[in-house]
Amino acid sequence: MQNISPRDASRLLTGGAATLLDVREPWEIALAALKPALCIPMQELPNRFDELDPARPIIVLCHHGNRSRQVAEWLEQNGCATVFNLTGGIAAWSRDIDPGIPCY
Repeated sequence: MQNISPRDASRLLTGGAATLLDVREPWEIALAALKPALCIPMQELPNRFDELDPARPIIVLCHHGNRSRQVAEWLEQNGCATVFNLTGGIAAWSRDIDPGIPCY
């Protein structure tokens, strides 16, 4: 698992080279969504793992980067080839990339 800054993640996503996985709860996504993310709450991931392509790079995000780090490690342990943890989560994305996304 590697950490990735919001700026580097934005570049990777702009090129369509990665999947953005949002592991926050639905109420959090309703407050501040980052599109186009695949939204699978952390606790649902084991049952929804088949929605991911393990061969494609995956950038995992949450609120501040703690849950996403745990999920990124789990994804690697379960065969995903390239996994990134978005450093600082959506809070950092809002601050560094898109101030239009609300902080909560």
